[in-house]
Amino acid sequence: MEPWLQPEVIQQARRICVSFRQWTGRSLLADAAEDGLCLAQQLFHWSQPVLSHGCETDPLLNYGNQAALSLWELSWGELVQLPSRLTAEPMAQEERARLLAQAARQGYTNNYSGVRISRSGRRFRIENAWIWTVLDEMGTPVGQAATFDQWQFL
Repeated sequence: MEPWLQPEVIQQARRICVSFRQWTGRSLLADAAEDGLCLAQQLFHWSQPVLSHGCETDPLLNYGNQAALSLWELSWGELVQLPSRLTAEPMAQEERARLLAQAARQGYTNNYSGVRISRSGRRFRIENAWIWTVLDEMGTPVGQAATFDQWQFL
């Protein structure tokens, strides 16, 4: 079964998109569907990578669209077991943590650039990243999400 057909993934896709609009006043997807299933399908197949993690002490990834899965060379099952800090090399994790803390304080941050690493060790630089706090339906923070529109393999 495609990941975006799972009820918890449909819910997370909606939370990601609604939270992005709430914080930035912008739509994450042009012509985003209102229906949860259609929105989940659109986000999963969007050309820009989108990732999110929860609020655990060492947050685990809980969403990655097909572009993110391909870029990080992960299956869905591998992604949802991965601590999000491992998407960056150890030397880049401190900067990543600082940005996540800034996004948590402000709701979002943008124009972030940094080096990331795939499962096979392939390094790539991301540009113009947006990071925002994901809220549940009651407005409670349940994690953070990120997207970016530019990357280059190193």
